[in-house]
Formats: sequence, structure tokens, C-alpha cells
Amino acid sequence: MTESAAVLHEAALPEARRRAARGALALLRPWVFPAVLLVLCEGYARRAAALGSEALAPPSAALKALARAALDGSLWQATGFTLATAALGLLLGAVLGISLGIVLGLSRRAARLSLLSIEVLRPVPSVALIPLAMLMFGFGVRMELGIVAFATFWPMLILVQSAVQQVEPRLLEVSRVLGLTARERACKIVLPAIVPRLFVALRLGVAVALVVAVTVEIAANPNGMGYAMMIAQQSFEPALMLGWLAWIGVVGFVINAATLRLQLAVARLMGAVQ
Repeated sequence: MTESAAVLHEAALPEARRRAARGALALLRPWVFPAVLLVLCEGYARRAAALGSEALAPPSAALKALARAALDGSLWQATGFTLATAALGLLLGAVLGISLGIVLGLSRRAARLSLLSIEVLRPVPSVALIPLAMLMFGFGVRMELGIVAFATFWPMLILVQSAVQQVEPRLLEVSRVLGLTARERACKIVLPAIVPRLFVALRLGVAVALVVAVTVEIAANPNGMGYAMMIAQQSFEPALMLGWLAWIGVVGFVINAATLRLQLAVARLMGAVQ
């Protein structure tokens, strides 16, 4: 290495270190507020416990209770049940919602005819169907599956219908000139055009599916993460209850991150992102 190259190398070292420090700071910055919140919760819960309260548990105790649940397998069993049911319900709701959304988006007559029915049924809370679902299916997977499918159907339908209605009209005119069938028009023209908004609907559907699945388990279904949290509460185990609550949040975070990665991968495949 020549003398001038050595000088340039030494001058570049501080800049490289500064960039590395900025990168590390950028990675750590989102964790500052959660860390401060955990410290505050730990202190408050320990103070409440010292005063004789048994309603709260410190985050450290919740973590230990969650670790015990992971070791005995109950954590993975309940998580698997909730995720499988939420995924199947989302799949059913998404297939029906996307299919009907495309039909209503392409046909103004069908949209007008179905408007009243949609506006009457859409505001019905999904949890209000629990008594009906229990009568029809009893306890178990089918009851939860039906309610999750109902809850995810409506956002998928509304968002897909809106996306289809905003497809460039000239694309549809070209499909008619080419003599494409309705199925070919939907698969070759409409679906590729609405992919970005379709992923917005999918992310919303994923969040709704998890929330509704846990809610049904808390209210009626003796399975899954929601039921496990209720059992911990009824057994006067606040640490385990809070552990389950935190775990549900972690599961939701991971699912959302995975959906974002899938969206980015599809966008790159379609050439929308380099």
C-alpha cells in the first residue's frame, strides 16, 4: 500500500465507524420505548405486589411463566390451533371476498343489486354470530372457522371491489377487443392490476383473522391462545395470563412482518420494486 493510499484509508476509517454507529443506533431506536415501558411496568408491578396486590405480575414473572408453557408444550399447541384456524378462516373469507369483489367491481348492475344486502350484513359484529355458530357447529374448529371467515370476508370484499372499480378502463376495453372471457379478463387483466391493493386487503384480513380467532376462544371456544389466557385468569395466575397476552402480540407482529416481506417479494417479482 502506498503512502497516499494509507492516508486515504486512515481518513475513511472514522467515516466508516460513524456510519456503523448510525446504523446500530437506527436498529436500536425502535426498541427504546418498549424497553422503558417494560422497566416501568416491572417497577410498578413489584411495588403493587409489595403492597399485597395479586392482580398484576411483573414482566419478568410473565416471561418465566411463558417459558414454562413453552417447555411443557402447551404454548405451541395453543398457538398452532389459533394460527391454523385463523389461516383457514382467512383463506375461506379471502377466496369468497376476492371472487365476489371482482364480480361486483366489474359489474355495476350486480353492485347495485347487492348494495342493500351488503350494507345490512356488513355492520353485524362477528362475535354476535357466536351463539348461532355454536348452535350450528358446536364447540371446536368449525365454529371458530365460520366466524373468522365471516369477519375477514367483508374487508376483502369492499377493498377488492374498490380496487377493481379503479382499474384503468382502457385495459378492460383492450380485453373486450381481444375477446377475452370473463375468467380470462379477471385473471390476466384485473388481478395483476390490483395486486398492490390486494396486499393491503390481505394485511387487514390477517389482523382481523387473528383478533377474531382469539376473541372467539376467549368467549366460547375451549381451545387456542385466547382460551389459555382465560384459564390462566380464572386460575389466578396473572403472570401466565400476561405472558399469553404478550405472546399474542409477538405472534401478531411476526405475522405482519411476514406479510410485508411477502408483499415486497411479489412487488419485486412484478418489477414494481428494484
